[in-house]
Amino acid sequence: MSTADGSSDPTTDPDIIDLATTVFDFARNGDTEPLGAYIAAGVPVNLTNDSGDTLVMLASYHGHADTVAHLCRHGADVDRLNDRGQSPLAGAVFKGEDDVVAVLVEHGADPQAGTPSATEAARMFDQRHYLELFGDQDH
Repeated sequence: MSTADGSSDPTTDPDIIDLATTVFDFARNGDTEPLGAYIAAGVPVNLTNDSGDTLVMLASYHGHADTVAHLCRHGADVDRLNDRGQSPLAGAVFKGEDDVVAVLVEHGADPQAGTPSATEAARMFDQRHYLELFGDQDH
């Protein structure tokens, strides 16, 4: 499919879709080394899928602290919300991924970002250790 200027539309190019699928699978599966190679080759570190999930969101939600740390070191936006208003930190809290939560906090993730926020999720699930990590005095 072509755009008005005659160039191909990257959102419908099957090769680009296959590449994006591969990269998202690397994040989801914690395949840090190949994901890092794609990032080094120019794949945007804040690439999002059709749900607004970033690579760091997928790696966080699936519990891959090393992959999250790698993405953070390469400039991933740790507070970028997906289309449902969820943050990577809130997803990690929801899943009980302690190592991921620690990495995201170390890289400046905001526990108040998103709906529900990581702080709200920690309160909802009585995860006091997360509230302490976030410096929440109201727990």
